[in-house]
Amino acid sequence: MAKSAATHDDATNLRPMEEKDVAAVAALDRLVFTLPWSYESFMHELKHNPLARYYVLEHETGLIGYAGMWLVFDEAHVTNIAVHPEQRGRGWGERLLRHLMRVARAYGASAMTLEVRVSNAIALRLYKKLGFKITGRRKGYYQDNGEDAYVMWASLTDNEG
Repeated sequence: MAKSAATHDDATNLRPMEEKDVAAVAALDRLVFTLPWSYESFMHELKHNPLARYYVLEHETGLIGYAGMWLVFDEAHVTNIAVHPEQRGRGWGERLLRHLMRVARAYGASAMTLEVRVSNAIALRLYKKLGFKITGRRKGYYQDNGEDAYVMWASLTDNEG
């Protein structure tokens, strides 16, 4: 049986992403996504995008996952959430998303949005658990296969994430 994230808290560190993390984050992105971001894209986010907030989740064995968002006025837009395939099913994605929700709320955001592949049942289940609702559909959003994306929103004022 997979252990919950709570059983691993002492051995993990959730912290802001730094330049030294970018190579590992970009490698994880290539492992997890069919349309990964480049090393340069992550560096740009860290160094030149004042709206960006990115976090890494480390374990004693290395990088478990990362998550990022843009804070625009009173809204937060989730850009990426990734968990290493060998670490899935342990609550790390939920921990990362809850952290983003808390940070967004602390910065004054009242709502959070994201896009997700319509076929990503695991992510959809997590997002719905944390209060996200499907509000739209972007036809052909994903360039690799033309798959649609659901647009989801969650209130941060009535949701403690």
